[in-house]
Amino acid sequence: MSLQRQKLLVANRGEIAVRILRTAKRLQIPTIAVYTQADATAPHVSLADESIALRSEDLDPLSNSRGYLDAEAILDVCKSRGVTLVHPGYGFLSENASFARSLEQAGITWLGPSADTIELMGLKHAARAAAIEANVPVVPGSDGLVTDIEDAVSGARKIGYPVMIKSTAGGGGMGLVVCSDDQETLQKFHATQERARVGHESGATGIE
Repeated sequence: MSLQRQKLLVANRGEIAVRILRTAKRLQIPTIAVYTQADATAPHVSLADESIALRSEDLDPLSNSRGYLDAEAILDVCKSRGVTLVHPGYGFLSENASFARSLEQAGITWLGPSADTIELMGLKHAARAAAIEANVPVVPGSDGLVTDIEDAVSGARKIGYPVMIKSTAGGGGMGLVVCSDDQETLQKFHATQERARVGHESGATGIE
């Protein structure tokens, strides 16, 4: 496969986008960067061979991340610009199984885990169960999801404090709190569920 015949879109921003673009340049792979208006002068924009604005009408700097989460818009850029490779970096769409599958269906190579793997490992309780089934050592934790406060307290006592209440969805530390005793578990359990529900559309949690 000739790398020069490929075209790489980096679906990210900041330091990770810069690193990917520099590597692609060394490999002589043509590149496309995407950016929001707030990032119009960011380093990754000038490093790429082409740069495409996302949500050009959205001038609110507080909504900067929305463009990088717009899977449909980024897929449209890929199709219109003849992109053959997409690197998601980390965060944003890197754990979006639907986006990965859409690229695969469009004949575009996704430089990341398969959509099936993302779905399996994207939910912490499912990833934990898969690790246990594969005989991979895991830290002590709840068996599956914890749905009510009584199970949360009894589970925490069984595991031994301190424990973490963790949203099964999402990442980056969002939906994760540390509890040192029963009182903190009682105080934080429902709040953690609600934060996870707002941030990840799922309030499901586990304990480790």
